[in-house]
Amino acid sequence: MLDTFNFWLATGFGLGLAPVAPGTFGSLIGLPLAWWLLGRSTGQQAVIIALMLIAAVPVCHIAAWHYDGLDHGSIVADEYVAFPLVVLGLKAARHPLVLALAFGVYRFFDALKPPPIHLAEYVTGGLGIVLDDVIAALVSWLVVALIVTLWQRRQQKIV
Repeated sequence: MLDTFNFWLATGFGLGLAPVAPGTFGSLIGLPLAWWLLGRSTGQQAVIIALMLIAAVPVCHIAAWHYDGLDHGSIVADEYVAFPLVVLGLKAARHPLVLALAFGVYRFFDALKPPPIHLAEYVTGGLGIVLDDVIAALVSWLVVALIVTLWQRRQQKIV
């Protein structure tokens, strides 16, 4: 029973079992989660995200046992739990277009895994499974925050 529950959490309630782009489908759960978190203070967002990331480590690690210890594509809890980091403290992300931009940027970095993101995968256990997504989310946050800041400055000059 517990193993089945862990599997469903790890696979994003089955979204990670999609035959194509399971990480993207699994990450979709992160959208309403991020939206909900954006209604909280930045401190509350950070605490809740940290707790979810800590919980995701054993969930992903246990699920990886079923795939010979590999970060199998169907394991997406790391993706949907890390996504809210991309919009942490960014009030502008309550706008659907900014949230969509954040999602696209995150999926780009998570799928491509440029250095140093790919190096995190070599950390053993569930930590490595989650860590690469955390780094992808933090890099994505930098990109999204920069785009939002530049856009807001441009809008102020127009007005």
